[in-house]
Amino acid sequence: MAGTRKQLGALGEKIATDYLENKGYKILDRNFFFRMENSALAKGEIDIIAKKENIISFVEVKTLSSDKGFEPEDEVDLKKQRKLIKLAEIWLSKNKIPLDSKWQIDVIAIKINLATKKAQIKHFENALPR
Repeated sequence: MAGTRKQLGALGEKIATDYLENKGYKILDRNFFFRMENSALAKGEIDIIAKKENIISFVEVKTLSSDKGFEPEDEVDLKKQRKLIKLAEIWLSKNKIPLDSKWQIDVIAIKINLATKKAQIKHFENALPR
C-alpha cells in the first residue's frame, strides 16, 4: 500500500509539473527537502517551486484516487499551511531572494481515476494568506 501511495504521489507531481509548464511557468526546483535539528519545523518538503511573471509559486501537490470520499485539497490543514510558509521562507533565504519579493503558496489538487487513467486538476493560486 505504501508503495502505491508513493507512486500515486509521484504521478501527481509529474502531472502538476507538466500542467504548470503548459501554463507558462518555469520550474525552479522540485522536492525541496529541509531538515533542521532542534526546531519546531523539524523537516518538510515543497513539491514544486515555479516562477511566472516574476512571482515565485511554492506548490503543494495533493493527489488522490477518485474513489476517495473527500477532495485532495482538504489534506492541506493549518499545520501543513504553516509549514509550507516557513519552508518557502527558508528556500528564499537559501537562494538569496528577499523575503519581501513576490511569492505565494499554491495548491494543486489532482484526482486520478485509476480505471480510466484520467486526471482532474484543480489549481488554487495564492491559496494561503501570509
